[in-house]
Amino acid sequence: MKLLVLKETHQTENRVALTPDLLSKYQKLDLEIFVESQAGEKSSISDADFEKSGAKIIADISQILPEIDIIISVQRADLDFSKTKAGVVFIALLNPFFQKEKIAELAQKNISAFALELLPRITRAQTMDTLSSQSNLAGYRAVIDAVYEMQKAVPMMMTAAGTISAAKFMILGAGVAGLQAIATAKRLGAIVSAFDVRTAAKEQVQSLGAKFIEVKSEEKTDSVYAKEMSDEYKKLQQQLLADTIKNQDVVISTALIPGRKAPILITKEMVSSMKSGSIIIDLAAVNGGNCELTQVGKIIEIAGVKIIGHENFPSRVASDASKLFAKNIFNFLELLIDKEKKSLSINLEDEIIKATLVAHQNRVTNESLNNQAK
Repeated sequence: MKLLVLKETHQTENRVALTPDLLSKYQKLDLEIFVESQAGEKSSISDADFEKSGAKIIADISQILPEIDIIISVQRADLDFSKTKAGVVFIALLNPFFQKEKIAELAQKNISAFALELLPRITRAQTMDTLSSQSNLAGYRAVIDAVYEMQKAVPMMMTAAGTISAAKFMILGAGVAGLQAIATAKRLGAIVSAFDVRTAAKEQVQSLGAKFIEVKSEEKTDSVYAKEMSDEYKKLQQQLLADTIKNQDVVISTALIPGRKAPILITKEMVSSMKSGSIIIDLAAVNGGNCELTQVGKIIEIAGVKIIGHENFPSRVASDASKLFAKNIFNFLELLIDKEKKSLSINLEDEIIKATLVAHQNRVTNESLNNQAK
């Protein structure tokens, strides 16, 4: 079998879907690896690094596409699939709820496409969970970016000239990214508080030494992901955040609802109440943003408050992000290969495969996508 690693084409994407340390594992699965030239360049991996590990570098992939059985990428989906063989397996982050036309196009071209965002949150899928591995690095990088943009020190410092008070960080959303942001900010000496609609998040936040800010309401959610809350809850939440945000030096927002536009948590009124020199890092920018004023891919300043809306935070730590992403993809791909026959075997009864398969045999197969389209 032949596997092709694509070079990412989006200008903000620096990651690559395969790293040289995994080549031997792929070869044990009887896979011949082809890597598009310069695919790893932005992750500090040269073509020579791939060749030393046994991969073949391809400058013009159009010539080899008809021979390829498996294609992997981080999020590139603009390939000319008309040249691929029927039933070729394609694995990537496809952002399916916001790219339905692309998913339909893949289905029409008889591509077996897997969207890694849709991995179920079960124990067996943890080693394949790209959202967790990448969100972890995004939370770390968000703090680093905030510190870079700040005009003050983070930890409390006592000097002969006087005392510098510690910076105050507030994290909105205590999922994987939020918890890593809390841990990183605490390591740097910040005073950290956090908010989340999920009751389970309180213990996790407090275990990291941060203060948990919560809405006084009977309405709670104990699900893995955040969900849309009632209008009454939202009013209480907005008032709580407004009272808290105005005293913060940095606000990092990470709140996302699967398949939905990111919820607005930080209004323009809240931004105007913040101190000059404050920073907002919006990790949800790519899905619309948690801040009402966020501009995707831009750093803007309003009344002295910087709002940072980078659309791809994991890509800003590309070397480590690629290593984790590549391992996630390999672990997932093992599910699709019959190790005895050394051939592809898509078990449609497997809950992980069923959840992530969005296109197969000329149709859109994912129930969540089909239900949302009705």
